[in-house]
Amino acid sequence: MTAPGRAAAICCALIWATAAAAQPSPAEPQTYRMNDYRSPVPATVAGGVVVDALEAHALWEEGRTLFVDVLPRPPKPANLPAGTIWREKTRESIPGAIWLPNVGYGAIAGVTETWFRESLAEATGGDPAHPILIFCLADCWMSWNAAKRAATEFGYEKVYWFPGGTDDWALELLPLESVTAQPGEPVAR
Repeated sequence: MTAPGRAAAICCALIWATAAAAQPSPAEPQTYRMNDYRSPVPATVAGGVVVDALEAHALWEEGRTLFVDVLPRPPKPANLPAGTIWREKTRESIPGAIWLPNVGYGAIAGVTETWFRESLAEATGGDPAHPILIFCLADCWMSWNAAKRAATEFGYEKVYWFPGGTDDWALELLPLESVTAQPGEPVAR
């Protein structure tokens, strides 16, 4: 990431973190979050361990935890005029993370759930004891939904949830890199 781009990301993260800190954490719901995905998140996640940026960084440095970015990817608009060039927005993420966009919605299509489950299994060697850390942006219910799903439905025994995501990572001046989505991403969510 360029220096001006990193400065802009840090500035945006600071603004978001300041606004989020002023809001109380909601109670953890029993079901998945189905709307308002960018709003204050709970302080806990069923079946998972909540970590902050420094704890996430320590896990990253150890190199034994799979980092999973679940930020959604905006779809190409269906009504673009013929000849319009569509450029995907790049995703700056934690180095080494796999990006599984759109798996954090409250309700996901069967093909998306299968892709999520199979992508995790492939990346962990099918080991449910392999530690995984799930993140998105600050106050992103997508990461909460995905962490809960991995722990309670997929049976992963050591799920870390990093609610500050890449916003808090950038605030700590930790490295970011451009990532591309894992292959095989389904169109439907």
